[in-house]
This record gives sequence, C-alpha cells and structure tokens, in this order.
Amino acid sequence: MNPILLAILIVAGIGLLAGLLLAVLSKIMAVPVDEKAAEIEEILPGANCGACGFSGCAGYAAALSEGKTKETGLCAPGGNEVSAKVASLMGLAAGTVEPQAAVVHCAGCTEAASRKMIYEGVDSCRMASQLFGGDKSCTYGCVGLGDCVQVCPYDAISLCDGIAVVNTDLCRACKKCVAACPKHLISLMPKKHTQAAVMCRNHDKGALTRKACTIGCIGCTKCVRQCPVGAIGMDNNVAVVDPEKCTGCGACHAGCPTGAIRLVFEAEGPAKPALCEAAE
Repeated sequence: MNPILLAILIVAGIGLLAGLLLAVLSKIMAVPVDEKAAEIEEILPGANCGACGFSGCAGYAAALSEGKTKETGLCAPGGNEVSAKVASLMGLAAGTVEPQAAVVHCAGCTEAASRKMIYEGVDSCRMASQLFGGDKSCTYGCVGLGDCVQVCPYDAISLCDGIAVVNTDLCRACKKCVAACPKHLISLMPKKHTQAAVMCRNHDKGALTRKACTIGCIGCTKCVRQCPVGAIGMDNNVAVVDPEKCTGCGACHAGCPTGAIRLVFEAEGPAKPALCEAAE
C-alpha cells in the first residue's frame, strides 16, 4: 500500500476514534442542567454586577432555584419588573426593589480644583492615582479619567469639566462604578425623594481643603447645626449626610459657605458642575 495513503488512513482513524471517545465521555460526564435556574437567568438583565450579593446572574439564579434564597428583589438593575417575573416563575412573593442611583461625591471641576502637575500617563484613574494621588492638589478628589465610565453597562456616567457625572435617570445601581473608583467617591443613594449630598470627601483641615478646591467641605459644621432633623454628622473633618434621615429641606445646601452640599434627585436632574450646565 502507498505509504502516504496509509499515513492518511491512520490519522483519519485516530481522529474518528478520538471523536467517538469524546462524544461518549461528554454524555457520561455531562453536568445536569438546572432548567429552572436557566429560566431565571433568562429573566435577569445579565449585568453580572454582583449587586445581588452573589457571583453574578447565574449565581443568583442558582441560589433561587436551589432554595438558598427566596428574596426575588435583590437585582437592583432589574428592579421591580424583574422581581415580579422571578416571583411569578418561582411561586414566591415578589420583593420590592428600592430605586437607587450612584452619586459621585466630588464637585472639584476644572475651575474649582487646582492642579499640582500635568499628568501624561495612562488614561486610567487607578493608574494616575498611584502617582501622588493624581494631578489635582486634592488627593481625595475625582481623577476624572473615566474608570467608572468604562465599566458602566448603562452609559449612565460621563466626564464633564474634569469630573465624573452620573445621569441618575439611566443609572441602574449595579455598583460597578462604586467598585471601579480608586478614591471611593461613589456611593448608592435611595431615589425616594430629593435629598442632600456632600460633594466632597476631603479629610484635610479646612484651610488645606480650601487651598486645593474652592468647592470642598471645610468642616465648619454649619450644616450640622442648621439641619432640622439631625441628618448630618462629621467624619474626620468632612460632613456626611444620612440619606435615611434627610428630608431634602435644602437648609444645609443654602447655608453651606463653599457650596459643597448639593441637592440630588431633583426634578431637573443630577447635580452637575456649573460649566456642564452652561454647555447644555
């Protein structure tokens, strides 16, 4: 027999046997599919953000299917609509998802925040913050290179005048931006009503804060004294608002000497730097 033909036949035979062996093993070693979990995962939005407390949509679906949790309202991006669909499929009571949105606690725009250097490295907040805390004089402020923008699956964040701004109408509270910010400036706040938020996380003394940013919290405690419901406290030289207590009366916003306190979730939209508002 022709040696070349023999070699081809041997190789073809080996391939055929290997294919048959793989087909048999795939049947023997196949992992049973949880059809109920698959149906639940189809309902979930697929953001895989982990806001539910599980590894992702598949993890949450498996936990519901296996009875590890009966909470159908853990998916913040899906909201009450997804909660109702999952509850209907599982025969459970639908949990309520409280609407939330991300807030960037920094208003240090180009006009307000001074710069200590010109940064020309990788366009990444995490990378830039490793170099003396970024280019701004305030080492606590938004670096403004958009790590949060890159991870947001809903296009709810944009960069404007040197800081990140959240469109609270588009935000689905998936927490990806919270995890991405190297300065820990982003938090989720309930959208149940207009409320105050301190747009600063600078823990320096007032004089140093003022030198770095004209909109920074100087720790004067005026807002603490003016709040009629005791919703504001101090945390290492910076004011902090408790969203559960805040009624959105605006007293702190009106009285803040630097303008560091803004009202968020107002009818006209999220708080933005003045130059962003002018551009619109």
